[in-house]
Amino acid sequence: MRPSLQILTLTFVTALIGCRAKAPVDDPASHAREQLEQELASAYPVKAPPASGVQSLELTAAPTSVQQFDGRLLDVWAYNNRVPGPVLRVRLGESIEVKLHNRLPQPTTIHWHGVRVPNAMDGVPGVTQKAVPPGTSFTYRFTPKDAGTFWFHPHVRTSEQVERGLYGVLVVDDAESLPYSRDEVWVLDDWRLGPEGQVDPRFVTRHDLAHDGRWGQLVTVNGDTNRELVVRPGERIRLRLANTSNGRVYRPDFSELEPRVIAVDGMYTRLPLDARGFELAPGNRLDLDITIPPNAAGRSFQIVDRFTRRPYVLAALRVEGDAIETPTFAPPSNPQVPSWNGAADLSTDVTYVLDARRGGEHGIQWTINGVPWGQHTATELPYGAWTRVRFQNDSARLHPMHIHGQFFKVIAKNGQPADEPFFRDTVLLHGRETIDVGMVPLDWGRWMMHCHILEHAESGMMTEIDVHEPERQSASDQ
Repeated sequence: MRPSLQILTLTFVTALIGCRAKAPVDDPASHAREQLEQELASAYPVKAPPASGVQSLELTAAPTSVQQFDGRLLDVWAYNNRVPGPVLRVRLGESIEVKLHNRLPQPTTIHWHGVRVPNAMDGVPGVTQKAVPPGTSFTYRFTPKDAGTFWFHPHVRTSEQVERGLYGVLVVDDAESLPYSRDEVWVLDDWRLGPEGQVDPRFVTRHDLAHDGRWGQLVTVNGDTNRELVVRPGERIRLRLANTSNGRVYRPDFSELEPRVIAVDGMYTRLPLDARGFELAPGNRLDLDITIPPNAAGRSFQIVDRFTRRPYVLAALRVEGDAIETPTFAPPSNPQVPSWNGAADLSTDVTYVLDARRGGEHGIQWTINGVPWGQHTATELPYGAWTRVRFQNDSARLHPMHIHGQFFKVIAKNGQPADEPFFRDTVLLHGRETIDVGMVPLDWGRWMMHCHILEHAESGMMTEIDVHEPERQSASDQ
């Protein structure tokens, strides 16, 4: 089990007991929920570890030009003149201060996707902070609670600002390093370019709304259309994949390499999993453990996306040089991920119905429970209480649903029990699919919940959850 998971179980359980209403002695459902809460007690930390230092960083969001795929210059918006933005790395236990300088012609923010930050640092204008106006700055301060692979992007006019290039990855390294031969980050994106070879400035179009958002004709890995990583025989690689696309979903196929999934959305799996068939929806991350065969010198392994009916090469691993001795160690895991089998007979607490209606600027509004953002009512969730949430997709389109500030676990698909052996912050629903998730809210405040196809979100498929402060909830229970 990773070092970050060595926590005080008693603290967690005490918090739960102190914050939920007392269950009647003869109420089996309430007792079952309490058991599910206790099963989570050692699965991930309630609080951030004591800060051992502070990293102070700066990000400047500004228009710039980068080398385009065919050698021409591409006009973009970027963090620190790079697309993707710089990979920010901190070690678990370190605090981070990031000063954002806005040099864009629009207001902006930074949302730390998947990071359990204090609510005021979540980067959502009108919910957790005011947008940062052009020509001004804002400093984000937090101590990550979890090691893992996360990413950051604006939450203002997100479809446009992300598509223009504003995104980057945050890696929170484990307190104790693992002896991988190398640790690589691959950022997947796609670009829709106009006839002149620049970013198509038509954002949130009727076509995008009627389909699965904005899909581009060029797919890049770390900004390259022909990404190739040169490796040596015997190397053991940790490969971190992040999907920063507006709408495109990937299903990477590593052919003969047979990588193992060790983390989903930054959270370690109960045990390493076969990577075949894993889908990487917008917002998702996958951490892979890959061993290069010792006799593979001279070979090239293509990574092919097979989500659509037209497979294409995402990148390649080219093997050169003499073989090295493969590092031998147990892959990182979180054996404390609960099965939550006891949830099968428990009723649903919250249902979110996902669908579209006529209306809005482009004639289509995506809705949650029949209403778009702005007409919604925040869902109140009690701190520390196990909650069953149902996502019901009544449309034929894809919807990767993301909850800010919390992790959850899939417990049922289309009415059939499921035991995904990991937590996640974003789950993909296919057309007409229903997915139930279990969660125990441990980070209080008002948090966004939305589709991460950015065009769907901007046209209304967003709402809020309100996790009561422990003190406020305790008082209401008395």
